[in-house]
Amino acid sequence: MAFDDRSRLDPSQVEDRRGQRVGTQIAVGGGGLGLIILVVALLFGVNPSSLGIPQTVPTPISSDNPGSFGNLEEECQTGADANAREDCRVVGFVNSIQAFWDEEFARQGASYTPATLVLFTDATEAACGYASAAVGPFYCPQDQQVYLDLSFFEELRTRFGAQGGSFAVAYVLAHEYGHHIQNLVGTLDAAGARDTGPTSDAVMIELQADCLAGIWIHHATETGYLTAVTEEEIIQSLDAAAAVGDDRIQRQTQGYVSPETWTHGSSEQRQMALMDGVQSGDLETCSTPGWDS
Repeated sequence: MAFDDRSRLDPSQVEDRRGQRVGTQIAVGGGGLGLIILVVALLFGVNPSSLGIPQTVPTPISSDNPGSFGNLEEECQTGADANAREDCRVVGFVNSIQAFWDEEFARQGASYTPATLVLFTDATEAACGYASAAVGPFYCPQDQQVYLDLSFFEELRTRFGAQGGSFAVAYVLAHEYGHHIQNLVGTLDAAGARDTGPTSDAVMIELQADCLAGIWIHHATETGYLTAVTEEEIIQSLDAAAAVGDDRIQRQTQGYVSPETWTHGSSEQRQMALMDGVQSGDLETCSTPGWDS
């Protein structure tokens, strides 16, 4: 994956809270690391309060050397910067994803509302509640923002066996922005349903977000930011999707698979949904659930 060195980045689409701390992180009960792993299993688009995680209200305190992370406004200006730095690469992905959806909404005769990406470390405050890095990336419908701690990708590699790579990051971001699209068009409401299982509404919402991520991947180079999307990069995104399948996480964390409790879909379902979008590039592909068959 390479960004066009001459493309202009818009770092205003990313709010950088890295290095800022909150006084008290989310209370995760008495489960320790085991519970944190189970919380990570519920990532991708579910805000912390909807997970039923007990929360405490932290007291914001001063930043902890935020300057050590650099200044996105000054340092992430071009595609060349995205090719050189991870955080600038994230800016580039967000710019590309939102450029595609802005154009797609306009093509449909509608207006796209941008969503800010919030980068944070350890814990942060959202309209959905206070979130720790343990919940993984998520989209908060209340403030229409995506939240990401970049340390998640190391967790994805070391705990859940993903091979990593820059396009695994792209897939995660595109999935979360898929939830933003669902929110804008009114289909995210079904995510509040508490039903579970391979064919549940909760799973269908997640699979549709995977499909929408695939739609962006199909059209990514048309946005002018990326020069090409290679087969290897598509494999990276598929590998990341498989790593966060309910069955794979359950097998690794509890030693057995219980499909009746799935909320995000199996590894196979998630890969199939993503590939549906990648291969077709057509939004109609994502409007008809069928990835559970």
